[in-house]
Formats: sequence, structure tokens, C-alpha cells
Amino acid sequence: MYLTRFRLNTARPGARRLLSTPQAMHAAVMSSFPDLLPTADQTPRVLWRLDRNATAEVFLYIVSPHRPDLTHLVEQAGWPAAAASGTPGWQTYAYTPFLERLDKGTFWNFRLTANPVHYARTKDDQPTTKRTAHLTPKHQLEWLLQRQDTGGFRILVKPQDRQLTEHGDEHQVIVRDQRGLDFGKKGSRGRVTLTTVTYDGRLEVTDPDALRRVLTAGLGKAKAYGCGLMTLAPLG
Repeated sequence: MYLTRFRLNTARPGARRLLSTPQAMHAAVMSSFPDLLPTADQTPRVLWRLDRNATAEVFLYIVSPHRPDLTHLVEQAGWPAAAASGTPGWQTYAYTPFLERLDKGTFWNFRLTANPVHYARTKDDQPTTKRTAHLTPKHQLEWLLQRQDTGGFRILVKPQDRQLTEHGDEHQVIVRDQRGLDFGKKGSRGRVTLTTVTYDGRLEVTDPDALRRVLTAGLGKAKAYGCGLMTLAPLG
């Protein structure tokens, strides 16, 4: 497995086009793997996420089973002249050694962009349900908390004197950057509508194997559109 980071040059039209729709970014990410020929039966999971730290500081993160080649992204949405001087324009790291070192009981900062949804009845008197986005921070956090046990992690709780439980913020996590996305689906007249949020917080590893699956296979829906990728960073 590999973890890759690429900074987009947001002043360039190519970068603005990629950032305008997850459909375009997904196509650009998948074009980074010349040997990846997905079929209907078996498609290696490639996860990606955009971190918008500031207007001019946007990073693309990719977790993939193969090492990517982002030359086309550098040419379209990066700094080609700087890349020509000897730096490739992106950083790729071997991810497997880090994953193998994850231990139960260790603590980490985490970031996750996800598509928190639930299934609601379309009509009160009918059993049919429809996938619906969670729209409030409270329910978006509950969505994540419900996935702790199977995901192999536990979100840390704040010290007692820092809790404001009446507002539901007893956990060490922030739910932010809610985005409503609406874009056309390639090859179809239909449209895709998504609500995404980003979680920043701290967690404890409770089941390393389960957490490795989350880190490499993603969490939740809409993985093709920049959701599901969780990354860890040391505390402090």
C-alpha cells in the first residue's frame, strides 16, 4: 500500500476544474495508475481526499495498492517548472510498514472526510426506505460513533472539566466543513447529490486489524467521490 500527497496550485484553471466536481477529480486520480485495469468484478480500492487547509493550500491525499504517477496532475494543476528542476511535484510513501506497526492501545490524531447517511422511510405507512444524508453535527457525530467498534477505534473523551454534555461535545472530535455536492454522473443523465463533512479528532486503537481495513478500504459511502479516507498522525 502507498500513501501519496499532492498540493494543487489553486491559481491554475486546471486545478479549479478538478476542484469543481468530484467526478473530474476521481477520473484524474484513477488515471494515475497505468497498470490498473478495473473490471466489473474486481476493482482495487483507491481512496482519495481533498484537504482544504486554506484557499491557496489544498492537498490531495491518495491511498492505493499501487504507486501512482501524478505527472499529468503536475502538468494540469501543479507547478511544472518546479517539477522540471528535479522534484516530482508529489510525495509517495510506503504505507504498509506504518500499518503493520499499529498497536492496540496507542493514541492518534485522525482526519476523515465522509458521507454520513442513514436510511429513512419514504412514507410513514410503507416499508420502503431511501438513503438520506445526516445534516446536523449531532447526527453526523453519532454516525461516526456507531462505527467505532467495527472500525477498530475509540474516539477519546474530553476530561470531565472540559465537557459540555448538553451540547453533545464530550468527545475529542470536531465536525466541520459540511459541503453539499450536486454534479452530473458520467454516462448518465442522472445527477449525484452528496453531503460530506470532515472529522478532526483523537482516537485510541482498539483492534489494529479492523482499523487497518478502515485505513485501506475506507469508511462509509461515496468513496469514489473523495469520501471514506481516514488518516492518522502522531499526537502532539
